[in-house]
Amino acid sequence: MSTPDSNPSPDAARYSFEPEAGGGHDAEAEAAQEMRDIAEVPAVEVITTAAVHLMSAAAVKCGLAAGPDAEELKDLDEARKLITALAGFVTAAAPEIGSQHAGPLRDGLRSLQLAFREASSIPDAPGKGPGEKFTGPVN
Repeated sequence: MSTPDSNPSPDAARYSFEPEAGGGHDAEAEAAQEMRDIAEVPAVEVITTAAVHLMSAAAVKCGLAAGPDAEELKDLDEARKLITALAGFVTAAAPEIGSQHAGPLRDGLRSLQLAFREASSIPDAPGKGPGEKFTGPVN
């Protein structure tokens, strides 16, 4: 019987440091190139990219996706988790990335928190919305 653990995803092999059977050298060279590529990316870019991914996912889960199926994709329970994770991430990263990078991330986070509040049929109490334990109440 196969399990997820015994069948790694195709991407897992891409980041493996073990040489592939039969090829070896090409796989090692490719892995080394990928490590050099990621080493050249500034930390602030990695952080902002991760935050944008969280924002995009949260926006879709809040029902803000473009297209006729936006309402079908809405899942406020998932949106709450993503927004809370984003709030913690942005709050922790802000001192490291500086206000010029953190400001737009905070603005996007606030917009998502307000969109969540608007999409909820039963609004959270002030300070109890997603991520508000990190950001404070959002009005």
